Amino acid sequence: MTSAAGPDEDSDRRNVSDAAGVVVLGACAAWSLISAAVHDGRPEGVLLAILAVAAGYAAGRISGALLPVAAPCAGALAGVGLTLGVPHLSPGPQIVAPLGHAGATAAVLTLSAGAACCAAWVTAVPALRLGLRLLAAGIAVTAAALGSTTGFVACSAVLLCSLAAGHLRRRGVGIAGLALAAASVTGLTWTVAANAVPDGLAAWLEAQLTRHRVELWHDALDMAGGEPALGVGPGRFGEFSATAGATLPSDGKPHSAPLQQAAEQGVVGVLLLAAAFGWMLFALWRTARPTPVALTAGAALTALAAIAAVGNALSFTMVSVGAGLLAGLATARPIADESAQRESDVRARGDRPAPDA
Repeated sequence: MTSAAGPDEDSDRRNVSDAAGVVVLGACAAWSLISAAVHDGRPEGVLLAILAVAAGYAAGRISGALLPVAAPCAGALAGVGLTLGVPHLSPGPQIVAPLGHAGATAAVLTLSAGAACCAAWVTAVPALRLGLRLLAAGIAVTAAALGSTTGFVACSAVLLCSLAAGHLRRRGVGIAGLALAAASVTGLTWTVAANAVPDGLAAWLEAQLTRHRVELWHDALDMAGGEPALGVGPGRFGEFSATAGATLPSDGKPHSAPLQQAAEQGVVGVLLLAAAFGWMLFALWRTARPTPVALTAGAALTALAAIAAVGNALSFTMVSVGAGLLAGLATARPIADESAQRESDVRARGDRPAPDA
């Protein structure tokens, strides 16, 4: 399934989505600086994450245009290699208990599975397509072998969504469904933090999430209620959280991206985080790439959003880079396609010479 749009329309689509990305990421950076200035926060982590997303997106656009199959395949293998070679995915003190780095591992493997599935849809060689899907399945098995149940479920979901995407004709329906799924997980996280779920369900969720994580969420929601406009300042959650302070060593984070934004940057921070995710889905909706590629990348990014809603995955630079890279790969316009489109346009015009000025 390919786009029927001409080169001018494709260029307009890319320009609109790229401009939206610049505005959203710029606003995220500016607001983190404003919040930090008011409350003496530390915005370096937020700024690094924004830079990582932008760099990954640019790299994905370039490599996807030059090597539409090899680039996502290499990205998938690099993600698996990184997970196996650097188990903790970050330098410095390792936070082992009670939450650890499981979220980052699951996120990297999920993005790797998404990249492999995208490459499978791009290639025209049936044997290679099958091999790439087997690679995605192998990544899910790797997650299970590493003890990452979340990673196994997320990778499997991405693979199944990718297979189903080939039968979906209306891209907008799929993108809307992915947005709804991400909003549902975020809403559930917020509901648990507010103690607004039934007792039976609350007990089950607490057993899955751990009591420590739920208490961190309570602290984050309390901070958001106390400073709803600006939050307590980027990087300052650990200073105000009694739960985080009682844990040694502690990463000083609530292990939920939306709740961290609410606590440290207020309501505007949450809206900007949602806008950043919305921009990626918007770019996938507008891209001229085949619908299965766009929906596969969207499924992987949605799975990442769900993982980040209940963990600290976005605190790791390689996860932010990977998210931007996958979005860039899925929205890149292969040079070979553009050349073929130009030749087709020339033939359609009957090779008529341009009129004299």
